Amino acid sequence: MRVLSVVGNRPQFIKSAPLSAALEAAGIEEVLLHSGQHYDRELSQLFFEELGLGEPTYRLESGSLPHDEMIERMRPGILAAIESEKPDWVLVYGDTNTTLAGARVAHNAGVPLAHVEAGLRSGDWSMPEERNRVEVDRLAQLLFCPDERSLQTLANEGVGGEALVVGDVMADAARLFAPLARGRSRALEHFSLEPGKFVLATVHREANVVQPRLGRIVEGLNAISERVIFPAHPRTRSALAREKLAMGPQIELTAPLGYLDLTALASQARVIATDSGGLQKEAYWYSVPCVTMRPSTEWMDTVELGANVLVDDDPAKISRAVAEARMPADLPALYGDGFASRKIAAALLART
Repeated sequence: MRVLSVVGNRPQFIKSAPLSAALEAAGIEEVLLHSGQHYDRELSQLFFEELGLGEPTYRLESGSLPHDEMIERMRPGILAAIESEKPDWVLVYGDTNTTLAGARVAHNAGVPLAHVEAGLRSGDWSMPEERNRVEVDRLAQLLFCPDERSLQTLANEGVGGEALVVGDVMADAARLFAPLARGRSRALEHFSLEPGKFVLATVHREANVVQPRLGRIVEGLNAISERVIFPAHPRTRSALAREKLAMGPQIELTAPLGYLDLTALASQARVIATDSGGLQKEAYWYSVPCVTMRPSTEWMDTVELGANVLVDDDPAKISRAVAEARMPADLPALYGDGFASRKIAAALLART
């Protein structure tokens, strides 16, 4: 059995690591295609090196383009890989442009499509990710849901593919890599930090790196009294420079970090302030409170349980939520048991 896995951005590299290992253990041949959606070395090649992923068989150069242009640029390369490899399944992750491109090409080529992280909804149609995930779910034959809420969402929408609750492969990655990160990373020493005495901030979503939202987010971060470590995505750093937005003296703006360093910081921060879907979940698994700088989230369970606070781009809410952030006691396990990858591999094998 052969699977073509299509990845292209930071979270997908992380998700693919434990799943690649599970596919190999199940005797499934995996062919990896890297779309090039994140072309910066710190956001792509370094992940393959750090996470021990096999080198991609196919590398595209889609780069950073508007939504429709990026998908069209990926299409010929993905189709060529499908025609050459003749996979039994095309496997896509999450909700990126890479995800949608892989799904559309697989559908048009008549190859069964499996979607990891299916059924998630934020309800915010202004987000391209929301439109992407809805379309991909409608194209997939096999939908791997992180929880019962996602399964029910697909049922309510009348999605035609087979949906299974397997948990979240990001939980697998957190289980496997967090202890490794804390043991190997020297990020705390590098930044002269003590565990539990700093804030980790990340901002990268397209809507958040344009004015006026970016300026309002910066204003909120600047009002935080604690030390803040802010690894900046390349487009975020470019936007800050373009708009001449200055960070406060307590904020250390740094280059993107490798996964192990970022994990070491995230798992030992007092608070995480972010617009990342992945970091919202990781914060929960690490028992670190989260402040989400978006108007909505696909991970509503974390909000309902009080572990995550939605503040949108309101400067006062950002700084106040960070100051007041505390992790509630006795929280339930969310999004699986850390062994979703094994369940996905078994499901694919059973449907050959």
